[in-house]
Amino acid sequence: MAVITESELRKYFRNRNLKDAAVYETAAGTILTPSAKSFLTDHQIELRYVTASETDKDTVKEPVPAPAQESMLQNEVKLQVTTNLDVEPATGGKKRFRTLYGGFLETKPEHMTHLYGNMLVFKDHPRILFRGKLDSLETKILEAQISCFKLNMTKLVNDLEEILQFVRRIVRCEVLSESIEEFHLLGLNPKELREQSHFPKKYFGLEHFQPSYDMGEAVVVINALRTLTRETELLAYQAFKKEHGDVEREDIIRSLNRLSSLFWIIMFRIRVGEYN
Repeated sequence: MAVITESELRKYFRNRNLKDAAVYETAAGTILTPSAKSFLTDHQIELRYVTASETDKDTVKEPVPAPAQESMLQNEVKLQVTTNLDVEPATGGKKRFRTLYGGFLETKPEHMTHLYGNMLVFKDHPRILFRGKLDSLETKILEAQISCFKLNMTKLVNDLEEILQFVRRIVRCEVLSESIEEFHLLGLNPKELREQSHFPKKYFGLEHFQPSYDMGEAVVVINALRTLTRETELLAYQAFKKEHGDVEREDIIRSLNRLSSLFWIIMFRIRVGEYN
């Protein structure tokens, strides 16, 4: 079974006109790494699997030896290919860092940081800003747990712990380019989260409301988490927005949207006494 990386696709199309390429054919059973699939999608090239008898020899890649497949897939996550076609110069291993903007560096400048693996970007890169906001969200959840613990709201402290682990799951999936599979939060799936947050009268007997200090500290603390989650979602959109407005990581944006809905639901649960 063959494995095709983004690097191989770039080499293949280097001497061809990408604008005229409509279909890329490869043998049935071939594995394409995540960034290879993204490369084809970005250039609106259809991926078509064909049998060996149907495939033109010029478009079929030579199979990768089986022992090398796992290593290639791991490297695809840790060291994805940059948008340029530069090849790292042979310098005896001295130049250790790639940059997203082309070229290589022997040491990491203070104004740059790791996007993934040894790939460096400037610290104001949208994905780095998004990661920073996720870090802030984790911190605020921990602070909220302390506040709720002082209020003797143990169940809410535990619910916030589940949410904290979910946010850390988002962090992992973003850094490692893993998909966020279907999930449940506090026993609710994404559809149920959306439903309850949109129709609180049906589930809690209360209409939508404007938070107020007289609703208590817990409501105010959770509302702060709700608004911070919405800010995080907006940064996620900026980080993964593509040229025409669609996004690469809709799963991350959707997860954050449902998380903000969950915080709104928790505010209703507090008000009706579910955490007393």
